[in-house]
Amino acid sequence: MDLHLTLDRSAGRLAAQLADGLRAAVRDERLRPGARLPSTRDLAADLDVSRGVVVTAYEQLVAEGFVVSRQGDGTRVAPAPAVRPAPEARSEAHRRALRLAAGTEAGPADPPGIAYDLRPGKPDLAAFPRDRWAATLRDVLRELPHAALNYPDPAGVPELRAELAAHLARVRAAVADPAALVVTAGVAQMLAIVPRVLIEEGHRLLAVEDPLGHHQIPMIRATGVELAGVPVDEEGIDVDALARTGARAVLVTPAHQFPTGVVLSPRRRAALIDWARDVDALVIEDDYDGEFRYDRDPVGCLQGLAPERVLLAGSVSKALSPALRIGWAVAPPWLAVRLRAARALYDLGSPVLDQHVLARLIAGGEYSRHLRLMRRTYRDRRDAFVAALAERLPEVRVHGVSAGLHAYAELPGDCDEAAVVAGAAALGVAVEGVAPMHVGRPGPPAIVVGYARLAEHRLAEAVGLLARAVAAARPGRRDDLRRA
Repeated sequence: MDLHLTLDRSAGRLAAQLADGLRAAVRDERLRPGARLPSTRDLAADLDVSRGVVVTAYEQLVAEGFVVSRQGDGTRVAPAPAVRPAPEARSEAHRRALRLAAGTEAGPADPPGIAYDLRPGKPDLAAFPRDRWAATLRDVLRELPHAALNYPDPAGVPELRAELAAHLARVRAAVADPAALVVTAGVAQMLAIVPRVLIEEGHRLLAVEDPLGHHQIPMIRATGVELAGVPVDEEGIDVDALARTGARAVLVTPAHQFPTGVVLSPRRRAALIDWARDVDALVIEDDYDGEFRYDRDPVGCLQGLAPERVLLAGSVSKALSPALRIGWAVAPPWLAVRLRAARALYDLGSPVLDQHVLARLIAGGEYSRHLRLMRRTYRDRRDAFVAALAERLPEVRVHGVSAGLHAYAELPGDCDEAAVVAGAAALGVAVEGVAPMHVGRPGPPAIVVGYARLAEHRLAEAVGLLARAVAAARPGRRDDLRRA
């Protein structure tokens, strides 16, 4: 079909302009649900732009849910496009939300539904490459030998281990031998197994960064190991404080610490490896959202510096979807043997078909292409989120946004962290407080905010409501809010 689209070439960002024009056409119903868009080649010729401009615009709209792309059927407007509500439809809801934050209107007995989910640790699930995954799964089912449908190697199917080892060596500078790589049910399963192995080896303590993701704390404690919290500053984990704990094993997130977002500095990286060698220790490296970096150069993994001392763990939970439950651990040889034995004992290994699908997506380059697309998408959302914070919450200090899918927002000192989280939830905005993430010592009030799942305009709306919750949680501002 022909489309009326205009581009301001002097303004640059042609792909973004094209995406904006198509998005507006969908919202205005000039493009109806199910309508087929021109091929990328035809539209590029019509607009006199490179095909890459159109491809990027289409990829962005697919990620946002405005259009769908299927092999053999081209690109079509989604059956239920993600149309932004008109301002008049939002106004009363927003006015009521502001009254709730100011305390001039009582909310219902039960908290309202969450309209803006800003909880960290979640990718954009709508961007999962369903069509590519389904097509590859069909290929696997058609081509996989019958014998491959038997119980798998507990360490993972050889094809996936080989592809993961090559991928990690290429993009994370890991020293990855497929024989030392064990496929796991996400990083969570590694955290459930490795501390038990450490206890069997005579360890009593596992040092962890403080603060630490609050979902991990009970998971690790359930293994029976004792946790020793180690402070994190602007350079990452404090290695001198780590040495004082007496632990000989530590869990770290050096690529993008959760929740603070700090990247472990080169000086601390060297000190951590020296400590591990000096005390015969194991470093467990959770490569948390290391795939997504925006404003800094790539940082190689710790494991590449000392493969005999470091276990590198990762998963596709942030890159694709946590529903897949596919992760990996690249371990020193002695520990890889123990991990494989534990998988054989506990669950006999991960689902075979999904492992083969992922192996083929990595081998064919689709996995890397998906990462590049999502990196662009998340960077744009990060930019919109940070800009909204600067405008609506200038008193909040934002950390850790050069990479990853979340931001650490340090609240004003007089702010009640728990009240911010509760007040935001009452307005339909879900965020997480940092207080439950501290293993020992308390810290300043802060919240952790994930920006990956919402489009730019919805992030701005959410920050506006969050600003009201922050203001309502500051004693000196409550009276001002009630008068507003």
